[in-house]
Amino acid sequence: MLNAKPLPAYLLQRYHGWRATTYTENRAWYKRLANEGQRPRAMIVSCCDSRVHVTSIFGADQGEFFIHRNIANLVPHYEPDGAQHGTSAALEYAVVALKVSHLVVLGHSNCGGVQGCMQMCSGEAPHLEETSSFVGRWMDILRPGYERVKDEPDQAKRMRQLEKEAVLVSLENLMTFPFVRQAVESGDLTLHGLWHDIGEGGLECYDPKTAKFAPVGQGTVG
Repeated sequence: MLNAKPLPAYLLQRYHGWRATTYTENRAWYKRLANEGQRPRAMIVSCCDSRVHVTSIFGADQGEFFIHRNIANLVPHYEPDGAQHGTSAALEYAVVALKVSHLVVLGHSNCGGVQGCMQMCSGEAPHLEETSSFVGRWMDILRPGYERVKDEPDQAKRMRQLEKEAVLVSLENLMTFPFVRQAVESGDLTLHGLWHDIGEGGLECYDPKTAKFAPVGQGTVG
């Protein structure tokens, strides 16, 4: 493959730093992970956004989370059509093979993918309507959520509502997967919907009893 190039210097420096410190200090743990395989208790579906650092938010170590990232943390509807479905494949592996106990959909503030959906659905981004747009066709998943919030007059509030709809639409779609539904109904799997405020460091959890997102329990922030 002639187009592949060597790593840039800053990535090499960071790798060597990690190898000399974190890896060396925890060599036995890494060896155990390699030899015994992974046994994550939770799968996290989060956004590709570089500002959303799942392991940092939850203070997780290697081997704790099975993480799948895509544009706007969306889960599509179950469609066994023989096509290539990265998110669906990740879900199947996590639930059927790894048998995770928790499946978390993590949305976030200032999501570019959600903003693109808002613009597309309101006619402000015709390029996303093109059949050749991978982003646009992916954001079609969120159209039902847009329909639920489109009448909100305040633009900023509407955007935040749609970010949370991305979580709810994904939770709804998760239950269309037979293996997810079976695991949930048997009590082997629980679903969770979260929304993260990047700037404030906040985390909200969806409560089905109130049909609202509410801040999770918070300690003192210094």
